[in-house]
Amino acid sequence: MIEIAKTFLSSVKILIMDEPTSALTERETEKLFEVIRSLKERGVGIVYISHRMEEIFQITDKVTVMRDGIIVDTVLTASTNKDELVKKMVGRELKDYYPAKTAEIRETVFEAEGLSGGMFSDISFSVKSGEILGFSGLMGAGRTEVMRAIFGLDPLKSSRIKLNGQTVKINSPAEAIHYGIGFLTEDRKEEGLILDFSIKDNVTLPSTKDFIHHALFDEKTSTDFVKQLIARLSVKATSENMIVGDLSGGNQQKVVMAKWIGIAPKVLILDEPTRGVDVGAKAEIYELMDELAARGVPIIMVSSDLPEILGVSDRIAVMHEGRIAGILNRDEATQERIMQLATGEKATEFTQETEK
Repeated sequence: MIEIAKTFLSSVKILIMDEPTSALTERETEKLFEVIRSLKERGVGIVYISHRMEEIFQITDKVTVMRDGIIVDTVLTASTNKDELVKKMVGRELKDYYPAKTAEIRETVFEAEGLSGGMFSDISFSVKSGEILGFSGLMGAGRTEVMRAIFGLDPLKSSRIKLNGQTVKINSPAEAIHYGIGFLTEDRKEEGLILDFSIKDNVTLPSTKDFIHHALFDEKTSTDFVKQLIARLSVKATSENMIVGDLSGGNQQKVVMAKWIGIAPKVLILDEPTRGVDVGAKAEIYELMDELAARGVPIIMVSSDLPEILGVSDRIAVMHEGRIAGILNRDEATQERIMQLATGEKATEFTQETEK
């Protein structure tokens, strides 16, 4: 919000906004839209870049669609719809935005009891084989902090973590990887990737030891392994030796996914897995998540996108001010219920329902 406010200090004639709502709550987004409307009335021209379809139709007059660095079309917003825009963005018709759930939910694999850390306390939840557990809440509620602590990036004051019924102690990312926990962080450029490394070097980084035989690194085996992952995730690259920083945002995100799939995870944590990627890449990531869940991998997904949380999750844990306000089943979850829990309204009522 402060970054946005800085742009108003000068006499702006044209304002370019690149994904301005990616770190804003719903209420903050509405305030931003009020500001945008007032700027329009003053004659300011606004270029608004966003991957969020609902925002495009809510705030724009005209839409320009780009694909692979080329302008595909420019149309009046009132003359088009979501399906038409998606087709232009991905070059094909995208019928099922969220894939039908195919995974069978079985036994409990991961359990967290009484996790307490910097800005969260008494966090308890479990995830089953084949299940996608969504974590929702307002920015600053502590969702990312919980995941970082589970992965050993931040210290825990108290905790009890079980994998397949066995208590484990995780004090570092290396220990988390040893136990088969993968963590896709919310900031891929700062924490998820080494941008001036190749795709191959990034993908094999957490599983390097698997390619060492008799103290030598097996180049052929590792190259074949990365090529298979690139093909499976449809990463658009000239080769596995292409520098990651030269890829698009969606393809960078797929490389991060490939990195963690490569360790054959027992638990996969995804923090904002589709932030800053186009609708085509989003659909591919959702399909991949469904495929992993169908293989029995428990997935914990943190997301600020309510339609995504509702469309992908089997259950939804909602956090409010460092605590879990309630856990909703798929059939009882709505945007209204999630926001009530996230803002602290009727939290006790929903928590009691969950316990029952």
